[in-house]
Amino acid sequence: MATGRNHRPATRSRGIPEATVARLPLYLRALTALSERSVPTVSSEELAAAAGVNSAKLRKDFSYLGSYGTRGVGYDVEYLVYQISRELGLTQDWPVVIVGIGNLGAALANYGGFASRGFRVAALIDADPAMAGRPVAGIPVQHTDELERIITDNGVSIGVISTPAGAAQQVCERLIAAGVTSILNFAPTVLNVPDGVDVRKVDLSIELQILAFHEQRKSGEDTEGPARKGPDGDMPAVMPA
Repeated sequence: MATGRNHRPATRSRGIPEATVARLPLYLRALTALSERSVPTVSSEELAAAAGVNSAKLRKDFSYLGSYGTRGVGYDVEYLVYQISRELGLTQDWPVVIVGIGNLGAALANYGGFASRGFRVAALIDADPAMAGRPVAGIPVQHTDELERIITDNGVSIGVISTPAGAAQQVCERLIAAGVTSILNFAPTVLNVPDGVDVRKVDLSIELQILAFHEQRKSGEDTEGPARKGPDGDMPAVMPA
């Protein structure tokens, strides 16, 4: 099987917009669920609803793939699964290293979705000498002193950082120097990377804060009641203190 170091997805060379690329995994997830239920075809409206987008956007996205479906029949589910998987580079093997095997890193190592989506956890790496040799998800943890060798030996181009914030940038720089060109960052910090390196950031605290904002807004709408108007019937101006 081909490795990720030698093969790159075709999406950029074919000019597929980044917004479309970001939605392809949503379509793939919905299509995979349909495939598991042995559903042979799906309409654009049904698939759009399952993916959480509107059908016009879905049809536009699929036009970049050269897939237009059949009027009155819809899209062939199995073919679309293959087509999107190929565009995302999931028809080949992508070795991944996870650096930082605390609670979050261990949870990521135990995530069963990696293998089913074309990603192979090649190594788990941690700076704590006490962790060295300890198996997590059946994989022995290796010390960060071995990071460069591990990346070279396994042809790794994707790294996952789940270290504390203070260590993340240094780990990032070592990954890049060793040949990693794509990073999934779970550390609560912004990474500085050179051109040609892609970073996707996952910050659970930020997502929770956004949800808290919406909850506060909903709570305020329930308790504030109708706003009072000024003498001319308009909303009163905010007066300086």
